[in-house]
Amino acid sequence: MSHTNDPASLVSRAATAKRSQTLAPTAEGVNFFEHDHSLKQLLPQYLDPELLSFLRPHFLELGSLLGKELAELSDQAERHSPKLNYRDRFGRDDEWIEFHPAYRAMEALAYGRFGIHAIGHRDGVLGWPSKMPPIAKYVFQYLFAQTEFGLLCPVNMAGSASELLRKYGSEELRKTFLDRMLTQNMDELLRSAQFMTEKAGGSDVGQADLLAVREGSAWRLWGEKWFCSNVDADVVVLLARPEGAVAGGKGLGLFFMPKVLGDGTRNAYRIMRIKDKLGSKSMASGEVLLQGAVAYQLGDLDKGLRHMLEMVNSSRLSHLARAAGMMRRCVNEALAAAAHRDAFGKAVIDHPLMRRQLMKMIVPTEQSLSALMFTGTFATPVDEYDGKILRIMTALSKYRACRDNITVATSAMEARGGNGYIEDWPNAKLVRDAHLGVLWDGTSNINALDVIQRTVRKEQAHRALEAELNKRLNAADLPGQFKTRLYGAVQSAIRFAEEVAGSSENERFARVAAGKLYHATTAVVLAVEGMRAAREGLDARRLLLSRFVLEHRFDRAAALNLEAYRWEEEAISFVLSQDKVSLSAAEECLRA
Repeated sequence: MSHTNDPASLVSRAATAKRSQTLAPTAEGVNFFEHDHSLKQLLPQYLDPELLSFLRPHFLELGSLLGKELAELSDQAERHSPKLNYRDRFGRDDEWIEFHPAYRAMEALAYGRFGIHAIGHRDGVLGWPSKMPPIAKYVFQYLFAQTEFGLLCPVNMAGSASELLRKYGSEELRKTFLDRMLTQNMDELLRSAQFMTEKAGGSDVGQADLLAVREGSAWRLWGEKWFCSNVDADVVVLLARPEGAVAGGKGLGLFFMPKVLGDGTRNAYRIMRIKDKLGSKSMASGEVLLQGAVAYQLGDLDKGLRHMLEMVNSSRLSHLARAAGMMRRCVNEALAAAAHRDAFGKAVIDHPLMRRQLMKMIVPTEQSLSALMFTGTFATPVDEYDGKILRIMTALSKYRACRDNITVATSAMEARGGNGYIEDWPNAKLVRDAHLGVLWDGTSNINALDVIQRTVRKEQAHRALEAELNKRLNAADLPGQFKTRLYGAVQSAIRFAEEVAGSSENERFARVAAGKLYHATTAVVLAVEGMRAAREGLDARRLLLSRFVLEHRFDRAAALNLEAYRWEEEAISFVLSQDKVSLSAAEECLRA
């Protein structure tokens, strides 16, 4: 320890500033797109070259904003949560929500500048002449979520609500509302929401008791909605039970409810309270009392729940994009902390145990990105085969990736240490927001049961997924023994899922079976992506990640012989390195 003849110099501004240099920085300040080597390598595999060339400048612009301007806006909006005002200054009951200017500025970027809500739903977004494929929207959401999670809820609902209106609404409703739901003009935009949850029915939607009473060509809604995100939206899609309808989900109809009626008067529902949420504080979620609100029927009354689930499935795929993006941010934060901070004579990232912990964050992060890109290509199904793959992968990924997000966010907080628990740093917000992914649009149990009891047992969607994975394996020039292991993982996961789906007595294994399917699928996709990249002279590290998935996630039985883990030392060095991993190096690790 050094000593000084002037103890006061130890507490000078210069001295405290010098000590602060030992604290690990955050990932802020970098371009989140340019820094994302995995995404940049995968985009040519999943996007048309012309479209990718068109979108790259927009991705770069958003990436720059995420680490700077948008980061500041998100922090401000998080600290200044929305405020509900029940009356105006004249004492009129016309409640309205006051948002911090930072939230409105974020909206201007998401809706106005980048048009994320409209991508895939109309022509002309960002100047592209036709509708972009949905995967383009999910890439934007993946990037945006690395800084701001909460706003993506209403942004995604705008697109999915517009699809329900387009498919099931009357010509008059479409003419009145559709264009304004998808515009990038902030003065014309109608913000959208979905009110689904009631006090009696959360996951069990069939218990909902909001009453719909016909009045001419419209309906009047009476009752409550308990958890309403983007609660002050201009237009809302919601479920209600028409008077005299049967009990349960089959008796629910789908309705479209504007906040303001055609004559300019406020519709007859009240925002009773804003929820004080653990996370996503910038976006207003509230409770609504419907006092005869005017609403319009969407589709057949006995198919309301079925139609609404189309929106739910779209939201679940958006949750995959958000979880993947948030995990990427968490990994970047953990790497920044571990690389900068010294402990016990060397950088934290050079300690073997920390390197293993970083891998436990990186592997699920890369799995989620591969799941997103793979599933996103089926988001506009052209036939029943595509539809079944989309159906099962959406529920699978919502279940597993959102659960992984919580673990990764918590691990990244621990990697930063005590500072990670302080609100000045990004980790606390990432941890709080991560938990919403396992609550919104179906809990983990609901999604796992959806996979096993519906997509496997009833729809046989796993057979389409199996065929697609085998087709990709057949076409991939993978090392023979490793390819055999991948085939075996797929067959094992499919067989176990069928066994669990075979009897309701096996329900307690639904999450295990769903997890096996997810890990087998992502192991295959990672391997195929890695081999294709390597054949094109790019990075082969996704081949290594595929093996990590097989041995640490698909088959979680710990080896009792340390020699079984020796291959990992070199593989971890390759993955944590910034250098390109050659195909020969990756193949050697796969054979070890």
